[in-house]
This record gives sequence, C-alpha cells and structure tokens, in this order.
Amino acid sequence: MLEEIEFGAKRAAGHLIDPSKNFEVTGLGIAPLGSIEVNRVHDASTWRYRMSDIIDQLNEAGTGLLVTVDEVDPTLDEMIQLAATYQHFVTDGKRVALLMAGLPNNVSTLLNHKTVSFLRRAQQYHLGRIADYDVREALIRTIQENDRLADAEGIDRAVRSISGFPFLLQLVGYRAWDLTSDSKEISSRDFDLGIKIARDEMDDRILAATYRELTAEDKRFLIAMLDDEEESTTADLIERLKRSPQQVSRYRRRMIDAGIIGERGRGLVAFELPFFRDYLAAQCVK
Repeated sequence: MLEEIEFGAKRAAGHLIDPSKNFEVTGLGIAPLGSIEVNRVHDASTWRYRMSDIIDQLNEAGTGLLVTVDEVDPTLDEMIQLAATYQHFVTDGKRVALLMAGLPNNVSTLLNHKTVSFLRRAQQYHLGRIADYDVREALIRTIQENDRLADAEGIDRAVRSISGFPFLLQLVGYRAWDLTSDSKEISSRDFDLGIKIARDEMDDRILAATYRELTAEDKRFLIAMLDDEEESTTADLIERLKRSPQQVSRYRRRMIDAGIIGERGRGLVAFELPFFRDYLAAQCVK
C-alpha cells in the first residue's frame, strides 16, 4: 500500500517534481562525439523520507498532497505506519492531508491504537443511514445511465433490503447487476438473488466480524437491549445489567463508537448496524 501511494504521487505530480533526483551520472567519455552514462538511483532511504522529499517539492511548487484510503483495516501494519508518518508530516508543517474511510468498527479500532491516537483529533464524519428515497434514486440513475432497465418491484424490494446501509447499497446493486450483465433488463428474480447473496456476504463480512470483536461485557450490554422492541433507556439498562451508571455509560459509548448502536434522544439508544439485532438474537439461541 505504501509503495502504491508513493508511485501514485510521483505519477500524479510528475510535472511538479524533479525526476533527475532518481538518476546519477556514472561515467563521462571524451570521445569524438562524447558520451555519458546514466543509471537509475536505487533509493535506500525510508518511505517516510522519500515521501517527505516528494511533498517538499510539491509545497515549493505551491501545492500539496492529499492521500485517500478506502476500506480502513487496522490489522495492517502499513495502515498504522501511514497514519504515524502522516503525524510527522503535519508536525513538520507540510501541506498534506489524509482522508480515510471505513466501517465504523474498523475506524474505531484504528483510533484506539496507541501509536496513532492523535487521529482522534481529526474531523470525523459519520455517514449514517441513507434515506430510502436517495437509495432508490441511486439505483435507478445508475441503471439508466448505463442503458439498462430494471423491474419496478425488484427495485422496491432492493430498497427495503438495503435499509439505508451504504455497504448494502453497493453490494445489492452490484450483485443484482452482475447476475445477468449481458441482459438489457435486471429482472425481479435478479434482484431477489442479488439481495440473498448480499445478505449472506453481510452476515459473513460485517455481522460475524463485528460479533467476534465484542468483549463479554459488550455482549451482555447488547443482549440487555434485546428486551426492548426499539429504543432502550439508560435507566433500564442499568437495572438489567446491575452495573453502575458510569460502567453502563462506558459500554454505551464504546458501542456507539463502533457503529453498532446509535443515540435516539436523551438517554435513549437503539441498534444502528442493520440486521445486527437479529444476528445477535440468533447467536443467543445457539
């Protein structure tokens, strides 16, 4: 990942940085026509210093560097190295910015890593759920702009199944589209199969992974919320868990930061991650 960032920066900024720094003169001939030998330099410096040189040249040219990362994965050493190195760039006053996107539980885990705790001061934007109207509009426009047709009832079922979750919007749309990509129309059957495949992937890639990351106390807190049909009050959770208000508040905040639950008003919380309530209930039955 780090090498891709470096090469991508060099490619995008090729007109602003000095390529001669990548070469050295190794020989000069005094012949009738003259000759010169040039070899590419193998830069043995660290990634941090190579990138620092690129950014310095960009800053001298009156611009900066924006690094974007999708699908944040806190288990990758390179992800931690990137964030830690970015802190050095900021401390040195370089014109550089870092934009990262990821699922709430992965972002939360990254922010809690001791090496990159400074990221907690970064501006955070929680996408939240997308309105059904916008989900429908996104599906229809994408299909029409690519000269395909879609079954109206299939679109309706897709919108309901997506439940405003951005990940599912991408996944349901992709799976339904890909089933018969050579056909002019995306049928109702395509949508039904696409929804099923997407839900299975959601269970494996999101819900199961999120459940595995929970501590025993996290699970107790969430299971206590299952007694309520919708919102749970802090007072009820304190009573059910037999824990102090401070302890319940700590569990509550951790689950909110992980994107599993969300606030619904003063002292009220509810499940935020789509389908996780049902998934958790099923795990309790096993």
